[in-house]
Amino acid sequence: MSRSSTSIELVEYPVTIAQPPTVKLKGDDTPPVADDLVPMNAPVNAVRAEPSEDPGRKTTTIVLVTVVFVTMISSLLAGLVTVTLPTMARELELDTSLLLWPISIYSLTCGCTLLLLGSISDVVGSKPMYLTGCVLQSCFTLACGLSQTGMQLILFRGFAGIAISFCLPSAVSIITSTFPEGKRRNIAFASMGGGQPIGFSLGLTLGGVFTDTIGWRWGFHMAAIINTAVFIVGVFGLPKVDDKQPLMWSRLKNEIDWLGILIGSASIALLSYSFASITSSTSNILDPGTFSMLIISIALVPAFIFWVGRQERLGRPAVIPNSLWRNRVFTCICVGVFATWGVFNSVESFQTLFFQEVQELTPIQTSVRFLPSPVSGAISNVIMGLVAHKVRADWAVLVGLSLTSIAGLLMCIIQPEWTYWACAFPSVFLNPAGADALFTVSNLVITSVFPTKTQALAGGVFNTIAQIGKSVGLATGAVIASSVTARSQHEDKQSPSALSDGYRAAFWYLFAISCTTTVLLVWGLRGIGRVGMKRE
Repeated sequence: MSRSSTSIELVEYPVTIAQPPTVKLKGDDTPPVADDLVPMNAPVNAVRAEPSEDPGRKTTTIVLVTVVFVTMISSLLAGLVTVTLPTMARELELDTSLLLWPISIYSLTCGCTLLLLGSISDVVGSKPMYLTGCVLQSCFTLACGLSQTGMQLILFRGFAGIAISFCLPSAVSIITSTFPEGKRRNIAFASMGGGQPIGFSLGLTLGGVFTDTIGWRWGFHMAAIINTAVFIVGVFGLPKVDDKQPLMWSRLKNEIDWLGILIGSASIALLSYSFASITSSTSNILDPGTFSMLIISIALVPAFIFWVGRQERLGRPAVIPNSLWRNRVFTCICVGVFATWGVFNSVESFQTLFFQEVQELTPIQTSVRFLPSPVSGAISNVIMGLVAHKVRADWAVLVGLSLTSIAGLLMCIIQPEWTYWACAFPSVFLNPAGADALFTVSNLVITSVFPTKTQALAGGVFNTIAQIGKSVGLATGAVIASSVTARSQHEDKQSPSALSDGYRAAFWYLFAISCTTTVLLVWGLRGIGRVGMKRE
């Protein structure tokens, strides 16, 4: 493989879906409130009831620590693998055709199991599912650090992707079950959201430091140790948020749309595999196996739509009811999450490659350049947690995505000889803003249209969309970068100049996607008012 190519979730009752939100003024000088974002009708025996009051400070701290750290560690490892991949591949003798699989396999296995494990979590209980995920993530993370071959690393990264699928949906359920609507829930979602971009940026930073000092394996060892500590805290400190329910096996059989999950997960898995293969080498799109999987994944989409539509008409469990997509806000939020996560993840990945392959910096020099990103992510999420219930959601998203668009634009115009402070620093600093703003708003919106009984499923829906967005964003960006590099005027297609042409084209593509997403959400979220407020 050429260097340029590597350069790179129901219930047995009829449902009623909220219509696009309308603006209601509570007085002449009070900002509008999005009080039409109400959930689908929940049954009288729903598993959870909306918490009536805020939890104590101790419970709040424990929930925030456990939820934030486990999700942050997952993203940290993604960043660490991104920056240390060349070294790992060399030490483990990983075949060049499998070079990007330690990155891709994690998103693939995570994305195709989120809907299933989110649905099971709503029946079994979010706390046991979350703790199970913590244990599995610790074990497979440690195994990654102990891997002796490239295939072992890929295998354990795949199992780690399944492990985090236990945690992500149940974490959303734990938050909505612990905190009533209002400031604390907003802060919890903002904190969880901040954990992901902060973790990814820290992974990029620590990966280079470890690679040039004590070795990349210590990144996995450290993550496993911290994850185990979080598990112990969670066992004794996490509140029990699920009521006891009899006949669990019967509920597992009757309250989960198994066939819908199977069709949806199969489509996601095949699509993710196809894009992962294309990311490794753009010529793979012509491979009969890859092309067939891509066609089958697309063909399964109408089959999924038909099945969940049938389930909804019959009043049976439907993993994602078709009527949800008639809600303009919900649909636009999902599209926004898909595009924004693709842009955020891809920009940081291509920044890493630009620093190392165009500016020819060492891994540790590259890592130091990502230090502003976790700082920016922390600041953005603190602000979002504090003001989400005070400002209009569309304004908050507009500001965040505008900053992310600026970050992409700066990488479009950067020149290899320019100093870090000219464009790279503000780009690295501003890039997380859009994902951070949208994470809080989108979680509040998505959980509001799912009943209390299926909050883990709601979390699965959100995270599935985000994972697919990451895969598609990176794959399409890689195709553009490789194609432009191959057609460049430079004789040596592996030279920094030729690679720079490809990366610049990818940055322009990501900038265009970010601008388009901003316009879409400005239209789609118009009149939404404020979200995350206590209902009267």
